[in-house]
Amino acid sequence: MNPLDYFKLVVLQKYAEFNGRARRAEYWYFLLVSVGISILLTVVGNVLHFGLFGSLYSLAVLVPTIAVAIRRMHDVDKSGWFALIPIYNLILACTEGTRGPNQYGPDPKGGLTDGTFGSGPDFGAGFGTGSGSTGTTGTNL
Repeated sequence: MNPLDYFKLVVLQKYAEFNGRARRAEYWYFLLVSVGISILLTVVGNVLHFGLFGSLYSLAVLVPTIAVAIRRMHDVDKSGWFALIPIYNLILACTEGTRGPNQYGPDPKGGLTDGTFGSGPDFGAGFGTGSGSTGTTGTNL
């Protein structure tokens, strides 16, 4: 996904979604595009002598910004309240998320769910006597 896809994902599909987890890419690309748009609108607003463009945009993306920050904290298995701690929240936002599911939901990267590769592609399909692996025997690749 490119940065604009992550931005659209956060703003359009997960506008006020405070549950679940957000990958580092989702968080940082959203922030990058959002800050870029805010700077652009502020410059345009200053040129047009209407300085509210940047402020109106910032107000419009306030909820998704808070939501993606909370989901980012969830990805490192921390409460969303940790987003309020100044330096520590930056460290957590840069930290790789918990592998596999945690108390806030499944791994957004897909990864391991229970020690098997059941959530990924079925590499066992077509081998052996069955029509594919079911994920229940633990013999999947």
